[in-house]
Amino acid sequence: MKAIATTILVVTMVFTGILTTANVVHAKGDDFNSVVKMIEQFYRVKHVGVPFLAKAGMKVATTAARIKGGEAKRIAEAGSVKLAVFEDQDFNGDFTKFRSSLNEALNVTWMPLVQTLSAKDEEQVYIFLKDAGDKFNVLVITIEQRDATVVQVTLSPKNLALLLKDPEGTGKAITQEATINDQE
Repeated sequence: MKAIATTILVVTMVFTGILTTANVVHAKGDDFNSVVKMIEQFYRVKHVGVPFLAKAGMKVATTAARIKGGEAKRIAEAGSVKLAVFEDQDFNGDFTKFRSSLNEALNVTWMPLVQTLSAKDEEQVYIFLKDAGDKFNVLVITIEQRDATVVQVTLSPKNLALLLKDPEGTGKAITQEATINDQE
């Protein structure tokens, strides 16, 4: 009887240890923050906060883009924008393991649209969609050798249709527009 109790205790401790050390962060509620934390844990990196003045600059850039028109206007018409930037850090790790963890965390509430992995360029691009009533949430995750970006935007059905025509190009445009202040 003592041997069975000891075995159950050991198995329970091992199982608990596995659960507490796993790199998977299950996305519940705030998927954006869950993805940011997942990247931080998996790659052992830290994101850079966007300062208040940069957020104000994003508002000015959005207004200017609406005036400018064209593709810039369509992206500026996005509702809310959430942004996390990882700069000048090493993103070494198993791409496929990260993709599996990401899909496991998001597939319950998000639909994967594009997932590209380039071992040669060490670049990963993930685009996920989620219905948000009369609009759609788009989550774009780009990870390169030394930098990464996570952007979540809300798009109208019209702008989503444009995204579906060229998912990778529009995904990159969303990321570039959201980080335009970092490039200047």
